[in-house]
Amino acid sequence: MNEQSSSGAAPGAARITPADVLLPSGTAAGAVPVRLVREGADAAAETGDALGAAWLDAVRFTPAAKKQALVPSVEGRVTGVVLGGGNGAAGEPSGPSDLLAGQLAQSLPAGTYRLGAGFAEPRLAALAWGLGAYRYRRYKSSNGDPPPALSLPDGLAREEILNEVEAVWLGRDLINTPASDLGPAEIDAAARALAARHGAAAEVIVGDALLDRNFPLIHAVGRASDRAPRLIDITWGRKGARRVTLVGKGITFDTGGLDIKPSSGMLLMKKDMGGAATVLALGHMIMGQRLDVELRILIPSAENSIAGNAFRPSDVIRSRDGRTVEIGNTDAEGRLVLADALAYAGEGTGEAAGGAGDVLVFATLTGAARVALGPDLPAFFTDDDAFAARVGAAGERIGDPVWRMPLWPGYERFLDSEVADMNNVYDAPFAGAVTAALFLRRFARNAARFAHFDLYGWRPAARPLGPKGGEPQTARAVFEALKQECGR
Repeated sequence: MNEQSSSGAAPGAARITPADVLLPSGTAAGAVPVRLVREGADAAAETGDALGAAWLDAVRFTPAAKKQALVPSVEGRVTGVVLGGGNGAAGEPSGPSDLLAGQLAQSLPAGTYRLGAGFAEPRLAALAWGLGAYRYRRYKSSNGDPPPALSLPDGLAREEILNEVEAVWLGRDLINTPASDLGPAEIDAAARALAARHGAAAEVIVGDALLDRNFPLIHAVGRASDRAPRLIDITWGRKGARRVTLVGKGITFDTGGLDIKPSSGMLLMKKDMGGAATVLALGHMIMGQRLDVELRILIPSAENSIAGNAFRPSDVIRSRDGRTVEIGNTDAEGRLVLADALAYAGEGTGEAAGGAGDVLVFATLTGAARVALGPDLPAFFTDDDAFAARVGAAGERIGDPVWRMPLWPGYERFLDSEVADMNNVYDAPFAGAVTAALFLRRFARNAARFAHFDLYGWRPAARPLGPKGGEPQTARAVFEALKQECGR
């Protein structure tokens, strides 16, 4: 996995990086202007020249959202691009129409372009262009045509935009890589590379050492695979600053274990490490833009496989914090590995309530969340109303939406077990996402703020902000919220 977060390239081909797509300001000489036109405006008149206006009239262009047209010269060269902005709030999956610029990075011919009239939020448009330009070509025989490049307008902080685009590309690369080439060891390598790039410390506990160090749930989930499970621990930032711990589920493939999934349910399980990809993407943003926090990233990584030594339904396993968990279903393994990591996050932080700081969990955890909210809208659980409002507003504005769901205490009883301190599932088909979040919260002791993001980690079809494939959902929204809280 390339630590520079370049788009996955064909073997032997040059890798395309965000820096190839988002050019510095001052390189716009000869760049083709792109205009964003809202509904109700006269698109033809806004081209600024008679030939362009006549052309748009001839092709009957209307500025409905996502409509686009190339404007030619007499010689047949492209002299302009017009993009329909709809009502101005037509971003997909949310946000202003400026985010539709990502569509152009996927559809325009190779060349250099610049933002013209109509873009009220050029930073979002530039970010969208970078996100839309991503391609995963690792297993293709060629890279195909290069994506179009955007010359950034004056006044934008290019390095910050590149950092955020790089982060998302990194997360996508990880999720898109099949399990044959991405197991716990490869997640480990990607995490270490990221830590080294930012001068962070990294410790990894591997295989049977997990038992020696008292991580029994992580070990139990991963012991049936010949790829050793592990706990990855990255630390960075100023000691004494606000503590932020990101915990990401790193199940690199999930068969379901002995409660085996059907083939249809297993097909996309290479993405079950989407939580790990998300915390690495978010960590890259935090470290790259140097937020003043004491950051910790914990990734429990394993492959949930089937063998004679696999953990079984009805097994009772003692967790790191000493409480016992009855296994109601081996396909609810993600919450098990996260439980040990969450318990670890709260240790050594002093006796004061909230000593662990912010504890934020990211996981492709439940099908119930997808049934409730679909693939584009991750479920979000927290007791912190202010944080919920901040993340929700930020995500809506930048096209990385979340939807808050309740940590309903009345459903704690659904985790009761007759033989252990708790069960890892509820045996009825109700409130699956809520009970999973409640299970995780039990282990997040000493957290000043607990939040859990139950994400899909996958874009089912190409959209303006990216192609079909892996997506580290919620990383950008949470980064925006943390940045605001850090006064940036």
